[in-house]
Amino acid sequence: MNTASASPVNSMPQVSPPGRRVIDAPTRMLHWLLALSFSGAYLSAESERWHAVHITLGYTVIGLVLARVLWGLLGPKRVRFGSWASKLRGLPQQMLAWPQGRGNALASFQGLNTLLAVALLLAALAAALSGLGLEQEWGGARVEDLLEDVHELLGNTTLAVVLGHIGLILGISLLRRQNHASPMLSGRTPGAGPDLVKQNLRPLAALLLVAVLSFWTWQWQQGSLATTERPGISARHTGSDQGSDDGDD
Repeated sequence: MNTASASPVNSMPQVSPPGRRVIDAPTRMLHWLLALSFSGAYLSAESERWHAVHITLGYTVIGLVLARVLWGLLGPKRVRFGSWASKLRGLPQQMLAWPQGRGNALASFQGLNTLLAVALLLAALAAALSGLGLEQEWGGARVEDLLEDVHELLGNTTLAVVLGHIGLILGISLLRRQNHASPMLSGRTPGAGPDLVKQNLRPLAALLLVAVLSFWTWQWQQGSLATTERPGISARHTGSDQGSDDGDD
């Protein structure tokens, strides 16, 4: 009888490797904070009651886009804009290869997804800045109506890009029978091999989350202090002021 084959060590189930790390924690944190902030800003755009939330989330979008630009300049090589440029350069060739039956699904997906990422950052930043212009009354009443139309158009454009991004992720996942959304959640993709991102940088991701939550808390406190410092202003008057501001947005 072979006792070695019956040993508890050999009979234990083999644990599959977690896969390769392909996205660091700060990149994922920026992605989900931006998604949450834009979604909240879009849903609250027409609400008089949630106007302050809409403005706060608009400011947050501006900060997150600028942080992503900074991360694209200073972050790990895989998330830098140089990596994006190489994917975009190969996109026309990939698109021309599809009609000839030579297209590479993964390479095409990466190029299109990068193109949508660039469009999303630009559209979200432009939408938020136009909203800031409305709130700060840039240009006065002469450009108010124009700026309001531009703000609405840019918000809808950003939403269209977001939906295109989601559709692309879903399409490539069905085509390749692999969940291409999971790396943005876990940071890892299935398969053997070395990590493409050496350090996860969780403390930096936590710092980003704390910074955003602190800003939201500060904005809320500013609103509360503004109400308590002016007791002579009735709630009805405050509501009417907010209503006029909401009409500008």
